[in-house]
Amino acid sequence: MADTAIHHHQARPKSSSASFNGCCCCFFLLLFLLAASIAAASLAIALALKPKKPQFDLQQVRVSYLLVSPQSHLSLNLSMLFMAENPNKVAISFSPASFPVLYRGLPLGFAELPPFQQPAHSIRLLETRLVVDRADVSDQGALVRDAVVDDRVEFRVAGDVGAKIRLMGFTSPRVQVSVDCAIVISPRKQSLEYKQCGVDGLNV
Repeated sequence: MADTAIHHHQARPKSSSASFNGCCCCFFLLLFLLAASIAAASLAIALALKPKKPQFDLQQVRVSYLLVSPQSHLSLNLSMLFMAENPNKVAISFSPASFPVLYRGLPLGFAELPPFQQPAHSIRLLETRLVVDRADVSDQGALVRDAVVDDRVEFRVAGDVGAKIRLMGFTSPRVQVSVDCAIVISPRKQSLEYKQCGVDGLNV
C-alpha cells in the first residue's frame, strides 16, 4: 500500500506539467491566429483602399531679385510654391524636406519645408523662400557670363520628400517622392523665363 501511495504521489506532477504545456500551446496558437487575423484584415483594407503614391511638384517660382555684382557676388531671393496632392482615401503624413538650389551642381542654398499632415483627396500649397546674400561666385565664371552677357541663368531644384499613409492608428513604410526642376531666370527682367519639372527625377 505504501508503494502504491508513493506511486500516485509521484504521478501527479507529470499530470500538472502536461496540463501546463497544453495551456502554453493553446495560448501561442491563439496569438498566432490573432496575428494572422490582423494581417489578413490589414491586407484586405489595403486592397480595398488601393493606396496610390502622392504627387509633389514645384508649382510656381517668383523672383524678387537676382543680382551678380562686378566683384562676382551673387544675391538671390526666390519664392517657391510647392504643390502636394494626396489621391488616397486616407490621410498621409509628409516628412520635413530640404531642396537644394543648384547652379551647375554647386548648391547655392536650400528651400526648406516643415512636416505636415494632408487629408484624403486633397491638394495643399506650401510656400518657401530662398535667400542668398552676396555669395562669392568668383570661381564660377560661367555664372557671371550667364547673368551679364546671356541674361539667362539656369538653376536646378532637386530633392526628395518622404510620405507615409496613416490608417487606423497605423503608419505605412516611408514612400519617397522626388522633385527635379530646371528654372531659368532673366537678371535684367528680374523674372522667371522658363520652368520644366520632371517626374520622380526624370525630365519630361
